[in-house]
Amino acid sequence: MFDIGVNLTSTQFAKDRDQVVKRAREAGVTGLLITGTNALESQQASQLAARHPGYCWSTAGVHPHHASEWSAETASTLRRLAGNGQVVAIGECGLDFNRNLAAHEQQEYAFDAQLALAAELQLPVFLHCREAHARFAAVLQPWLPRLPGAVVHCFTGTREELEACLAMGLSVGITGWVCDERRGMELRELLPLIPAERLLLETDAPYLLPRDMRPRPTSRRNEPCFLPHIVQQVANWRGEAAETLGARVDHNARQLFRLA
Repeated sequence: MFDIGVNLTSTQFAKDRDQVVKRAREAGVTGLLITGTNALESQQASQLAARHPGYCWSTAGVHPHHASEWSAETASTLRRLAGNGQVVAIGECGLDFNRNLAAHEQQEYAFDAQLALAAELQLPVFLHCREAHARFAAVLQPWLPRLPGAVVHCFTGTREELEACLAMGLSVGITGWVCDERRGMELRELLPLIPAERLLLETDAPYLLPRDMRPRPTSRRNEPCFLPHIVQQVANWRGEAAETLGARVDHNARQLFRLA
């Protein structure tokens, strides 16, 4: 089971990053993809991944919350980072019309620029979409024929949005959001609709601690070592064996990100 979304650069992991990776290994997690969300954190993610070769990889990108920071220098930094063997995707990039921390025009400009970079470098994209599906699809779709692959990370949308993402050929990342009885029930019902070869799983640690873990962790901080819980729950709701699902999502991650 491979965790495709770990925010290991977060200050919440400042005191124990290596121990977090160690606990993930001990829990049976087979690999981690560390998320880059701006130029600085993308550099940090690459450096962290390099400390755990063959187990950790990273993305390089600018999250829509940071879209106002996009510049030619940012693009140059991401292009340079993409030359590192541990950087295997462009992103996290996309649109977020929920929090609107950057103007919509800035978000769309930075998103389009990163799609262009991914197409140029022939890297898959690690995508973010929240309450912005129509514009997200409009910006993304023209680039899809030129991209080697894409995953919409932490999918929390509707059935119609899921069907549209699948029709575009996207892989779908599912987090512990689906374990939340307050807001994850609709998503839970959609799990059987995701083809096995398109499904990826992630913790989005340190965020989205699964609410149905028993006993509950003493800290509200999520960790990649909790991925087996998400695998088990998603397998239950899809009517599959957890071991089969864990092996499948590991295979899917290695195929999408072209890992050895």
